[in-house]
Amino acid sequence: MGYYIEKMGELLDRKLAFSEAQCTKRLSATEDALYVIGGKWTLRIMIALLSGQTRFNELQRTIKGISARVLSSELKDLEINGLVKRVVFADLKPVVVEYIPTEYSKTLKDIITSLADWGIKHKKKITARE
Repeated sequence: MGYYIEKMGELLDRKLAFSEAQCTKRLSATEDALYVIGGKWTLRIMIALLSGQTRFNELQRTIKGISARVLSSELKDLEINGLVKRVVFADLKPVVVEYIPTEYSKTLKDIITSLADWGIKHKKKITARE
């Protein structure tokens, strides 16, 4: 218990990282970002798309556990947010539909990389305790 009180005291003694206004601005911006990418499936879908999976069935096979209804809904949301473009090849038989990551979606690359790197480190830290 003493360890935690000591650590809490250290945190309180530190200078604030952000002013109140900066904190409010960052919280708002983070909430906006999480609204777009914070869903259970969103980043998984974007990783699959950015890795070259473009057809609906490919995506569903790649992303374990996602239902067709949820995948369809998520793809529509990603399209609304400018991260995915739905392309229909009507001249092909059967008609082919592909979901192409937009140029804007590539702005997620650094976020995805950072999250993956942190996830690897976190897993090692947690499993080392066991």
